[in-house]
Amino acid sequence: MQRSAGLMFVYRAYVVLFFLYLVAPLAAAGAFAFNDSMFPSLPWQGFTLDWFFSPVEPKLGLFYDDRLLRGLQNSLVIGLIVSALAVAAGTCNAFLFERRQFPFKRLLYILMIVPLVIPGVILGISILVFASMLANFADQTLGLFLTWLRPGIPLIVLGQFSFLTTITSLVIAARLQKFDISLEEAALNLGASRIRVLLTVTLPFLAPALFSAFVVAFLVSFENFNTTLMLVGSDAPLTITMYDRMVKVGSTPVLNAVSVFLMLGSGLLALASVLAQRPRKAA
Repeated sequence: MQRSAGLMFVYRAYVVLFFLYLVAPLAAAGAFAFNDSMFPSLPWQGFTLDWFFSPVEPKLGLFYDDRLLRGLQNSLVIGLIVSALAVAAGTCNAFLFERRQFPFKRLLYILMIVPLVIPGVILGISILVFASMLANFADQTLGLFLTWLRPGIPLIVLGQFSFLTTITSLVIAARLQKFDISLEEAALNLGASRIRVLLTVTLPFLAPALFSAFVVAFLVSFENFNTTLMLVGSDAPLTITMYDRMVKVGSTPVLNAVSVFLMLGSGLLALASVLAQRPRKAA
């Protein structure tokens, strides 16, 4: 079908404007990380790398700011732990909902989806209240002081796990739907055990989805703010550290430097996820 030249121009202009709308704020935030000024705003005072590598105040760089580095470390630990747990649980959920029939399956599937539509603040408050009730009951009745139910990294992991498992379950289940179950049947007919079939046939097919689910869960965990804010203790992750710094000190270009670091890291992980999902060419 012939296409109108005018419509094609409008379509292309729309695509260009749309991506400019997405990229422009990120580019502006990144540019101010290299501005030789105490504030992330115009006018441009000159190019500098002090907000990354300066070891002294007042331009203490990202890689010399102990508080920001500690927050980054906490975010990495939380992200790795909760992503691994979410992928493991998501794999089990995918097999459960795709391979099995059981009573109230549809209802349980809906309940699994619910955490995605609940506001993060509400989810965080609910988990905090429930965990505090359990901790107080254990302390007063059983004499047990369960620190992992108090605000801190374990409770953050528990809170993020509650909704990241939904994401990983959907990603892995979508891949499992494309699997040809006759491959498993052929392996079983040739004498392989069920565990061997799982390890040598099914899981290799799911590997791209497992990796992508892990990457998505890690990125969502790393940037999560609303739920984490309700569950944070003394060991704050990076998003909470940045927010606390901005409230107390105000916005400085070092936060833009953190943003550049996060944009590069997120971009590389997203690229790795896309490459992992690409079909491999036959030898």
